[in-house]
Amino acid sequence: MPEPRTWQFTAGSAALGLALAAAAVTAAGPWDGGQRTAERARAAAHTAGGTHHAPSAAPAPPRRPAPAPSAPGVLTALHAPAAGRAADLAAVLVPLLADPGLGPLRTASVVDTATGKQLYGEGAGTPMTPASTVKIATAAAALSALGPDHRIPTTVTATPDGTSVTLTGGGDPTLDPARLKALAADTARALRTRGHTSVRLAYDTSLYRGPALHPIGPNENLAPVVALMTREGRLDDSPSGPAPRTADPAGDTATAFADLLTRAGIKITGTPAPGPTPKTAPLARTESAPLADLVEHTLTHSDNDLAEALARQTALARRQPASFQGAQKAVRDELARLGLPVAGARFADGSGLDRRDRVSAALLTGLLTHAADPAHPDLRPLLTGLPVGGFTGTLAGRFDTGPATAGAGLVRAKTGTLTGVNTLAGTVVTPDGRLLAFAFLAGRTPSPYEAQPALDRLSAALAGRK
Repeated sequence: MPEPRTWQFTAGSAALGLALAAAAVTAAGPWDGGQRTAERARAAAHTAGGTHHAPSAAPAPPRRPAPAPSAPGVLTALHAPAAGRAADLAAVLVPLLADPGLGPLRTASVVDTATGKQLYGEGAGTPMTPASTVKIATAAAALSALGPDHRIPTTVTATPDGTSVTLTGGGDPTLDPARLKALAADTARALRTRGHTSVRLAYDTSLYRGPALHPIGPNENLAPVVALMTREGRLDDSPSGPAPRTADPAGDTATAFADLLTRAGIKITGTPAPGPTPKTAPLARTESAPLADLVEHTLTHSDNDLAEALARQTALARRQPASFQGAQKAVRDELARLGLPVAGARFADGSGLDRRDRVSAALLTGLLTHAADPAHPDLRPLLTGLPVGGFTGTLAGRFDTGPATAGAGLVRAKTGTLTGVNTLAGTVVTPDGRLLAFAFLAGRTPSPYEAQPALDRLSAALAGRK
């Protein structure tokens, strides 16, 4: 264990590393005053959703001091030589990839984002089960198809005679009680303006098609995938991670909306029931945060419900059925349209919970390299949403022991965890200022407690420290 002064030096180095990582991503944007643009709204601060697939971890070591709050951006973007040292990199990575904790199936890709040159590859084109790192692909497809400013609506529409209103889901799992209450108040105001104080309430979830249950069945990591829900169908007060889920998110939301309308002075006759949306202009609407915010939150917290929503939004944008099958085709086609290597890729779901998903390390690094390319500014939230090693999201409790501490603040990466599958894909700033994209995928791993530290050491080695 390091001496106390060494710990202080490590924490200081990590904080400095975080600043350097921020400077590197500044080159790719979007940033505003030292903070990623979408964070200003709520994505990174918003805590609903997320998942943790691994068993409960052992007690965490004492937390290092938190990094200092971000000041307005003062660092210039890093510009560094793009020349690679592939032989040196291989000498470092090959022994680390041989770690028994990574199991017998492992692939890797490391790319210089400035040049697109692969600096290291081991089975880079081999499709593997990606677990939650597939969310990078899901998010990229949504951003490409819809743009970072797209918002997901939830609307209320009245029949021409005003005797009935329909609550229509647009596929926004971030709808919360506060927004639902505001929507009810707006609806009540509009109804009173038209002289109506008593209505029947219907709700419409027809935007989504096919089975609502994920192929793995009911589970605490994901609510039924429907177009209308509140707080991702959570039945407790948890802000993230696994939680008991309602079997009927849409019905529960409609019932809550009816109660809110009643409190706002509108009498509800009968019981809320499924029904079509009238072909008239909506009385009221509420919208999600911009897609850039949703993508950042999805990646930072590994939000399964949001990931499935993003996949279906992509399907709708590309005129495919908003179902697991339609989303699979839409995501793959969108990535192919971007010129990415999708041979052998399969997107059976948007979240990575489905073991039938297949993604190569080369595809993941290709996505991250595209996001760093000034020619693809709409993809930038793929970088700004990645958790920071040792500090945020699903990497907050990692990069805190042994050689992996060299990556704290410098590695930004999406995690992936299923039983026997552990993956990590993201970016790292090297000592000479290059931004590298990496992807390490491991299968048949013995334990996440062995595989995750091995993955952390691999990515930390890219930072140039041993």
